Amino acid sequence: MQFTEEHQALRKTVRDFVEKEINPNCDEWERDGRYPIHEVFKKLGDLGLLGIQKPEEFGGMGLDYSYNLVAAEEFGIAAAGGVPLSIGVQTDMCTPALARFGSNEQKEEFLRPAITGEKVGCIGVSEVGAGSDVAGLKTNAKSDGDDYIINGHKMWITNAPSADFICLLANTSDDKPHKNKSLIIVPMDTPGISVAPHLDKLGMRSSETAQVFFDDVRVPKRNRIGAEGTGFMMQMLQFQEERLWGAANVIKALEGCVTRTIEYCRERETFGQPLINNQAIHFRMAELQTEIEALRALTYQACELHVAQKDVTQLASMAKLKAGRLGREVTDACLQYWGGNGYMWDNPVSRAYRDVRLVSVGGGADEIMLGIICKLMGTLPGKDKGGA
Repeated sequence: MQFTEEHQALRKTVRDFVEKEINPNCDEWERDGRYPIHEVFKKLGDLGLLGIQKPEEFGGMGLDYSYNLVAAEEFGIAAAGGVPLSIGVQTDMCTPALARFGSNEQKEEFLRPAITGEKVGCIGVSEVGAGSDVAGLKTNAKSDGDDYIINGHKMWITNAPSADFICLLANTSDDKPHKNKSLIIVPMDTPGISVAPHLDKLGMRSSETAQVFFDDVRVPKRNRIGAEGTGFMMQMLQFQEERLWGAANVIKALEGCVTRTIEYCRERETFGQPLINNQAIHFRMAELQTEIEALRALTYQACELHVAQKDVTQLASMAKLKAGRLGREVTDACLQYWGGNGYMWDNPVSRAYRDVRLVSVGGGADEIMLGIICKLMGTLPGKDKGGA
């Protein structure tokens, strides 16, 4: 990708924000299991960082996705992965369909304040029995005049405890699983919504994640995004940007692990010489940095094609798959070279080890990515319709 001065200026704005507003507080936020999301989002909104590719008429910058990718990559220098995760939920998970297919009234009510940071959003797709299998979700929205009555639950919903609205995927008819779903914007203060206690997660601990229950929640049909039954298609489109964002966000986080490990291995001596002098270690660092550059190239290629309005389903799935697997490889290798210090809870590589594990699960598990790639390669077997 050929970055312009505008790209680099945006990169610096994000980097400065992370270094000033996020990183000095990460240890405290990790201990608390939450951070002041409304306060941080308002500051992000004041800088325009929550609406980089969103329409200018609703407060966004109106830039193409390459600028969003630059921001996602730079947010990766955050010292706690949970903060950029919750930012990504706002920008690339719960608002893309709203910005692309929503009515002007919906955009005015929900998108504009999401861009300014006055409202926090979350995305309601996963359920206890339907995570990667989006078609299998059970939450339903029954028609009742000009309203929907929503019943069901959503699980592992990041930002939920502090969110002002949820972009909810629910069944709105008895049609086939890929044709019976709609995306509905639901204010979180609507009667009948309850949020369970914050979940105790392995990593991404600075972001709040919870289960959300819907008990006869009445919401006007005007809050539905687009036509009824098009929710599955819209969510699949949202997934592409979510996966590109996630892959980009991992790059600098992994580079940080390599850099910190090299610095540590230069300082730490064993048997009369710095650890870094061991060929096993400096060769391994070279291998890992090469793999990170390969991930960057793959992600950039997918981004360029996405900006050109090409179908990037395969490349985005590959980038997501590579990001998750490489994340585990890099953090595991780096932790090893820190020895006992790497096993300590507050070690930055230990934190990255826990945080990055989510990448292979959230937004579609590795196995789902492999299935998508195989389908597009023409190697996925068809379902056996008969017996035998």
